[in-house]
Amino acid sequence: MRDIRTILCPVDRSDISQRALMAAAALARWHDARVRVMEVVSVLMPAPVVAPDAVKGLTMEMRREVIAELDRFAQPARVFGVPLHLAVEEGDVVARIVDEAASLPADLVVLGTHGRSGFEHFALGSVAEKVLRRVKCPVLTVPPGTTVLPSDRAPFKRIVCAVDFSAASLKGLEYAFSLAQETDAELYAVHVIDWPEDSSLPEPLAKAIASTRRSWEEEKMRQLRLLVPESAGTWCRPEPVLLAGSPAREILKFAAERRADLIIMGVHGRGALDLAIFGSTTHTVVREATCAVLTVRSKGH
Repeated sequence: MRDIRTILCPVDRSDISQRALMAAAALARWHDARVRVMEVVSVLMPAPVVAPDAVKGLTMEMRREVIAELDRFAQPARVFGVPLHLAVEEGDVVARIVDEAASLPADLVVLGTHGRSGFEHFALGSVAEKVLRRVKCPVLTVPPGTTVLPSDRAPFKRIVCAVDFSAASLKGLEYAFSLAQETDAELYAVHVIDWPEDSSLPEPLAKAIASTRRSWEEEKMRQLRLLVPESAGTWCRPEPVLLAGSPAREILKFAAERRADLIIMGVHGRGALDLAIFGSTTHTVVREATCAVLTVRSKGH
């Protein structure tokens, strides 16, 4: 997070993308960064289209109108006092956002989400899901319940970082420590053991399994504590947390109980399958979290 200089915030001028822009501006103020506010316009000609060359893009007058509307939309975020660079692009929305993130290059992409209504119903429709899969830099998704005030001293005060000891989650933990150090935030490093309960087992077997589980939990807690540097206590309040159950549900429940304003999750690099690209746990957390979620790739940026 210390290297954030350019933030890309795609918007569609909805209330939800307005919240995302406010969050992007707050982060930009904290990091002394600039925000690229981009709207992608798909120009559709009335049917029937006579020929491919009959399809024309935005005229100069139309472009001026869109820029004027975008400027009015961005006005509330100017209270943060950070540079807002407005851009209007044409074409395929996903492709333009991904290309813009790469060409800037963006250190962070900030997107608004509709939250619990479903992963396919982000503020930019299915666009946000595709952007999350394709961009290489970290992505911050902002749900409707998130409110960022200009008076807030720091953008995040309580951070939950999900850790499964994979390279991707350790990359996420690096970001979590960096951000906690900068903002003096509370930090929880959370590992969830997905251990099914089965009360129908014979008692001797149930006792043996319970003993194995205790040993497993002790080992995982030891590993969690090793991930917390000794010096961390001097600049934030990191706490290793071990939970049991469904990883996504336990992470969401814990974040809600602690009133976290940020969840950080590491995700793997791009692959052929959706679940390989964006794991089911991350999928659920991003979709249902009531606070912002930062996803960090282990490779790419």
